[in-house]
Amino acid sequence: MSSLKVYNTLTRQKEEFISITPGLVGMYVCGPTVSGESHLGHARPYITFDIVYRYLQHLGYKVRFVRNITDAGHFEEEGREAEDKISKKAVLEKLEPMELVQKYTNLFHWAMKQFNTIEPSIEPTATGHIVEQIVMIEKIIRDGYAYETNGSVYFDVEKYNTDFSKKGLPYGTLSGRVLDDQLDTTRDLDNQEEKRNKQDFALWKKAPPEHIMRWASPWGDGFPGWHIECSAMSAKYLGDQFDIHGGGMDLQFPHHECEIAQSAVCNDKMAARYWIHNNMITINGKKMGKSYNNVIKLTELFSGNHPVLKQAYSPMTVRFFILQTHYRSTLDFGNEALQAAEKGLKRLWEAHEALQKMSAKDFEFNEEKTDIELDSKVSALLSELEEFMNDDLNTAKVLANIFEIVPVINSIKDKHILSSALREETFLEMQLKMKLYVEDIFGLKSEVQGDNAQMEGVLRVLIELRKQAKAKKDYVTSDTIRKQLLELGIALKDEKDGNITYSFV
Repeated sequence: MSSLKVYNTLTRQKEEFISITPGLVGMYVCGPTVSGESHLGHARPYITFDIVYRYLQHLGYKVRFVRNITDAGHFEEEGREAEDKISKKAVLEKLEPMELVQKYTNLFHWAMKQFNTIEPSIEPTATGHIVEQIVMIEKIIRDGYAYETNGSVYFDVEKYNTDFSKKGLPYGTLSGRVLDDQLDTTRDLDNQEEKRNKQDFALWKKAPPEHIMRWASPWGDGFPGWHIECSAMSAKYLGDQFDIHGGGMDLQFPHHECEIAQSAVCNDKMAARYWIHNNMITINGKKMGKSYNNVIKLTELFSGNHPVLKQAYSPMTVRFFILQTHYRSTLDFGNEALQAAEKGLKRLWEAHEALQKMSAKDFEFNEEKTDIELDSKVSALLSELEEFMNDDLNTAKVLANIFEIVPVINSIKDKHILSSALREETFLEMQLKMKLYVEDIFGLKSEVQGDNAQMEGVLRVLIELRKQAKAKKDYVTSDTIRKQLLELGIALKDEKDGNITYSFV
């Protein structure tokens, strides 16, 4: 049996996966910033690493999967003004910051449940680990790799590179960026005069008087930088060095690059041995972004309520669609591709259900009637499934093989070929592995029984959004939700007690 190989972004090659502690795996994946509703861009990384989690467990590992919630201090990507997105959004929505955080954390959890992802072992929050972050920052300062200016603390990248390049951990290793190039491309930002060098990044920011979320620190009231949060939480729950650090490719720089530098100073070692990144998504060939008006929230995806969408797409259709492409390849979400995925999933699931209902006891297997060529073909297709998964988790190739098996299942079901065309061992293996890969590893499930519950869940979300819009006197949004639901045959009624009920018309 081949061993699992994964592509390590750090070394830019596939490597055999060997856990630090035999039988145990520590995996950290950067979670969402809960300043707004989860969108389509969040679907790919969390489904991707759900597959990693499931497959490692299938291989017999006990996995501690840590995925954080960023509920404070998330700066925009390098090159933009630093801001706390939670605090800013709380002001806009007229909510307490933690009220806003809870609202969008609940929505994120709801969406992950629709996708049938397994809950992480631990889900720490940034605000729950301020003390650990301050302790790390103090150590970095003591060791001479950070400095305080006007109540803010910055990491000294140039000094770090001078010292740590001798140990093979220079800043820029993960993303492949050269320090001089970073200097040339960094924009002029507010408070740049506080930094010794433009490429230095914030570990702690002084909170201006109007800033809502603030904590006491040795440098005055402030809030943590985005990068230090993950370093503190991963070290607390997985140790100074752990097996896998995952996330989207957009996090390589600066987020993961900064994590590596901080953790190296504090622990004198690379935080994770394997860095795994999924590639990005596009919408009809364009990068997802506000300027293109193609940021699709997950509730919009499930309801079809977005100008880019021609119809609603179920969570399992989206999950299946993501698995059709290797996680390191770009994935384009378009209506035609999603509609094709919807049909493909239906065909797969119908064959899978039919196969699971069959019983070997009902068949008369006969070696003399075995179609040796067909039996050999099915056996070869089945034997390759694990080989493909062990080759950097190639779900696309696994699905390709499964779809070659689907016609065989349908032919047996429709009695176009005799069940005796396969050996009993091959039939039982086909039954076992289809369930293993389709349900247990790929996490697909029937949506027939869940349709009503899912529809009700989407309606509850839309009703809640309408209530919030009315409370803020945003009658345009409130009326739009009501009218569009009515067009779909769902009438909303505002009750005297403030609740909103619905009925089908």
